[in-house]
Amino acid sequence: MIVYHASYCIIERPDISFSRVFVDFGPGFYVTRLRDQAINYAARFLKNNQRAYLNQYNLDDSWSKKRIKRFNSYNKEWLDFVVLNRQGKTVSEFDAVEGGVANDRIFRTLELYLDGDISKAEALKRLRYEKPNHQICFCTQQMIDEYLHFIASEEVI
Repeated sequence: MIVYHASYCIIERPDISFSRVFVDFGPGFYVTRLRDQAINYAARFLKNNQRAYLNQYNLDDSWSKKRIKRFNSYNKEWLDFVVLNRQGKTVSEFDAVEGGVANDRIFRTLELYLDGDISKAEALKRLRYEKPNHQICFCTQQMIDEYLHFIASEEVI
């Protein structure tokens, strides 16, 4: 499977030590199988007067035999998982996590929920109508080294 990672630089060998915290699925290296989603994400670098690159990788099919947590929809389990990670309470029992992104619209719902302005039931009701996009977070360097292989990079203009 071909996956993409947008960045301000070319990343031939992803290094998990550069991970951010307080993100949807915790620290890790994030990719998506959706090229358009990655290109849209790259636009944030352009807005900050940085260069933007679309890095392309081959994800070996055997990666799915590892400890993978998959979220097929925005549901209670996804909400609880993302909230914990966004609060820095990382759940690190998985080699990788796959599911929907908390994009800008979804993030507003999360903020309302975390601030206590809406209930969990209301947050889930709002999320039900969102079309899940896609992300995979590689939680360990071993997963990256064994299953993710750099193909090419192109500058996004």
